[in-house]
Amino acid sequence: IDSGSCDDTTPSKLKKLSGLVKNQPDTFESYLPQENETAVIIHTSGTTGVQKGAELTHANLTMNAMVVSTSNVANIQSYDRLLAALPLNHVFGQTVMMNAGILSGATIVLMPRFDPNKVFQIMDKENITVFSGVPTMFWSMLRSKVDGLDMEKIAKNLQTVISGGDSLPVEIFNNFKSKYNIEIAEGYGMTEGSPVVTFSHKNRPIKPGSIGTALWGVAIKLVDDKGNEVETGEIGEIIFKGFNVMKGYYNNPEGTTEVLINGWMHSGDLAIIDDEGFVFIVGRKKELIIRSGLNVYPKEVEMALMKHRAISMVSVIGVPDKIKGEEVKAFAVLKPNHEVTATELRGWVNERIASYKCPKHIEIVESLPMNATGKILKRALKDGHWYDLN
Repeated sequence: IDSGSCDDTTPSKLKKLSGLVKNQPDTFESYLPQENETAVIIHTSGTTGVQKGAELTHANLTMNAMVVSTSNVANIQSYDRLLAALPLNHVFGQTVMMNAGILSGATIVLMPRFDPNKVFQIMDKENITVFSGVPTMFWSMLRSKVDGLDMEKIAKNLQTVISGGDSLPVEIFNNFKSKYNIEIAEGYGMTEGSPVVTFSHKNRPIKPGSIGTALWGVAIKLVDDKGNEVETGEIGEIIFKGFNVMKGYYNNPEGTTEVLINGWMHSGDLAIIDDEGFVFIVGRKKELIIRSGLNVYPKEVEMALMKHRAISMVSVIGVPDKIKGEEVKAFAVLKPNHEVTATELRGWVNERIASYKCPKHIEIVESLPMNATGKILKRALKDGHWYDLN
């Protein structure tokens, strides 16, 4: 554990912990839980709404960790060295790094707090072979200081690099591969799925922009608002069933019955599936912008903006409008030493997607609000309180 995790109160904390340990009896009775018993209650990220406590069972967590460890997914072996930079109280870090790592007998190097300027240093020093992060982590790593580090050795050691928690922009995937010679395998999941649902499996080529195909033991399909499965290439909501589906929301039966229907977990995420079975996220139902009766998917606008030379990161939301019902608004973070006007950006987007999807409002900001796992808080962008967070 990095000594940076210690603070001025650490000695007193250790003394208190030592006292608690000494006061425990010498023997204790072990308890063998049933597979369907609740193991943890993990709260959803709450990026678009109110957090809910998802009850995950012992079977949920064990099976997800087992499948993640297999050769076609993360392929974690006892000789691997995992860098855990994700919070372990969140299901992504807990399952993919901690549980899968322990299950495989691998070494887990703990990073107390993600720091883009330290992550490559630790990879170099500790010979890291497996790393997981969210898109904003990889975005910040592209701006890391890597002078003096053996990046060729780091890239050679890294056998598995995973992105999850949110869609990975194709530009970040391409820039990471170009700059560091490191390919990122994207997966998809949610707290209610323990979390992994799909992954870019090792036995199939990676398709940039895709979250891969369904995990072993998990069935997925895309449905319309009436629950009917959509055709290949059409947009629909991801629903899935299998060993990974949560038990339900803690003390929230109404919320549970709303998303769990006949064993199928309704994710709220919208996607398309191509003719090879690869899934591509297009957005969330709650984030859909309806402008003059026309659907605007924020991710499509974000992808267009991310292609601009000056844009480093962007997030798009819908804002109320008296005439259109909703208007499109973009918050953009610029690359260092780059300048661009809102007018230029609007023209850029207008050349690439339909004009009604073009953001009327574009705000250049220094940063975007994020939660502890690095996911952008669109809810905070909507209510305007996020300025106080930075």
